[in-house]
Amino acid sequence: MKNLVLNILFTICSLTVMTSCGSDDEGTTVNNPSYEQYGVPFTNMPNKEDAIIYQVNLRAFSESGDINGVRQRLSHIQELGANVIYLMPIYPVGQLNSVGELGSPYSVKDYKSVSTEFGTLEDLRALVDEAHAMNMAVILDWVANHTSWDNAWISEHPEWYQQNENGEIIAPPGTGWNDVAQLNFDNVELRKAMIDAMSYWVFNANIDGFRCDFADGVQQSFWSEAISTLKSIKNQKMLFLAEGTRRNHFEVGFDYTFGFNYFDALKKVFSEGKPATYIQDSNAIEYNNNYDNSNRIVRYTSNHDVNITDGTPLELFGGKPGSLATFVVAAYMKSVPMIYNGQEIGYNQRIPFFNHTPIDWSTADADVFEAYKQIVAFRKSSEAIKTGTYNGYSSAAVSAFTMESPSEKVFVMSNLTNSNAAYIVPTTLASGTWTNAFTGENVSLNGTLTLSPYQYMVLKN
Repeated sequence: MKNLVLNILFTICSLTVMTSCGSDDEGTTVNNPSYEQYGVPFTNMPNKEDAIIYQVNLRAFSESGDINGVRQRLSHIQELGANVIYLMPIYPVGQLNSVGELGSPYSVKDYKSVSTEFGTLEDLRALVDEAHAMNMAVILDWVANHTSWDNAWISEHPEWYQQNENGEIIAPPGTGWNDVAQLNFDNVELRKAMIDAMSYWVFNANIDGFRCDFADGVQQSFWSEAISTLKSIKNQKMLFLAEGTRRNHFEVGFDYTFGFNYFDALKKVFSEGKPATYIQDSNAIEYNNNYDNSNRIVRYTSNHDVNITDGTPLELFGGKPGSLATFVVAAYMKSVPMIYNGQEIGYNQRIPFFNHTPIDWSTADADVFEAYKQIVAFRKSSEAIKTGTYNGYSSAAVSAFTMESPSEKVFVMSNLTNSNAAYIVPTTLASGTWTNAFTGENVSLNGTLTLSPYQYMVLKN
């Protein structure tokens, strides 16, 4: 991703089309003359450290490929243990210079509409209402950096876009994304319109936050304005995920950044024979870019991009057993886990998101799903995993680390090879009583422990 950092300071809440910064008399919403608040604040929003994020590709999640198809499978997401549903873009897709059969959902034609491909505003409201009733938040994918070439802003407000020396609107520089046009966040009126559009969904669909696409491409001063305004609309926590890596994303209000480097490290352990310590090193690199130890990076073994460019978790990480061993590491090593639809059932088909390619849920591997449920359930119950202090003890074959809170210590060991691995238990961890987090059995650690191919153990005391 390309960084575009311009330190432009603006006064928060000065925008005329945005919400005001004070709560109303009821303490539930912020007044906005343009919109009325639909629904009520979600009272069971997870704390940022408690989130289990489930990414939904609408075109793939159901045979119908729409919002109602997601509603029909909400119980599946709930059973998995996810508590944050992240919907890929729901907006009308531009057709000028489009790619694929249906165009990219990241080429937005209208920021304040639901695409007829996916349903209606009423469908989205129903999804949010039902998810809230099942104690799951809903966040939308927001594409701030660029629009489609047939977005009305192109003709109505060309000054809102970056232009070349000939006055021609340009695609995002250095990306090759020729299906979209680059916005210009130096323009104050653009900022107003963008924050108004984001506010629209909080008011009109009662959504609970945003995953912000290509966040590194947009000035931090904009994100500061936007997040401050959006967090003031409802009297509830909201979650903001930056698809980016900049340290100052946390400083302007994002709850998470994206573990690009970490995913790359996981992949290289399998594709290039890197030692498991390489993952430990990647963890350190990413957290060196984090000013507050309480912040967390979102980690994954699949998402909509890497699924089609790199492969499914089963392709990348040693089939069914290796993919589970890798997910344990990604989910527990000082992270907030994100699961891409289908990986939790061992789905081994790549899922292009420019086309309608429904997941065949009838092929679900029940054993894989039960393993994901077990891994997620323990994470949700463990303060050490969610908020604890990390220490690494990896060997060449075994990714090993502890997460420790005042009340609990968790020791994770995962053999990331297809051979038996002899792991020498550090003397500082060999004493005391350990319990297998998944079986409840007592475990003694003395000297050397042999882990079978792709075996993982999660112990607590």
